[in-house]
Amino acid sequence: MRYSTDDIIVFIVKRDSECSECSEELLSGSFLRVENDKPLCLSCADLDHLEYLPSGDACLTRRSTKYTKIRAVVIKWSRDRKRYERKGILAEPEAIQRAMEDCAADADTREARRQREAIKRVALDRKYVEEFANQIRKLFPGSPPSVEDKIAEHACEKYSGRVGRSQFAKDLDAEAIVLAVQAHIRHQYTEYDELLMKGYERLVARGAVRDKVDEVLERWTRPGGKS
Repeated sequence: MRYSTDDIIVFIVKRDSECSECSEELLSGSFLRVENDKPLCLSCADLDHLEYLPSGDACLTRRSTKYTKIRAVVIKWSRDRKRYERKGILAEPEAIQRAMEDCAADADTREARRQREAIKRVALDRKYVEEFANQIRKLFPGSPPSVEDKIAEHACEKYSGRVGRSQFAKDLDAEAIVLAVQAHIRHQYTEYDELLMKGYERLVARGAVRDKVDEVLERWTRPGGKS
């Protein structure tokens, strides 16, 4: 098993569990992060913006790791070998996409990219995404153009345990929408991910960037208040 003690570690669930913060059911095969000996879903662990890249293509993994600001190593317990084995990484979707483009000369990689994009298209409930995006634009008229589409697609991906798929978010609850926007700001407009990679505890890192998140959020509530 190749990973450093400094790596962010995410486990593939072997037996059904439950998130210690939001009580979301974590079924066998899903991902969890252990923090202070307690299981967290990826949403509560602030890792739900990352995408899973299975092991198997060393070049693709290496390039994705190079391009992503934050990475988590995914491991799973092997009953036969009596040890944890590395199964892949979680990385920023843009980093994986860029790495795939770098590897585009490989026909197998191009096919993998097409399959990945097809799966993502099927996974999105387009009508719900559009409604979610419309509500974001109403609540945050000063946000950058098209940012609502990116936030909505991320929040609405099926079966991922992200905030947008919870029941109250399905009803377009304003609080759920604000949480999704806050998460986007935290990852895209602050040094939050860098702090996690430096070993900061999640709540400490959140506290360090809270003022910046609030500042951007407040600016986006005003028409013309671009970031």
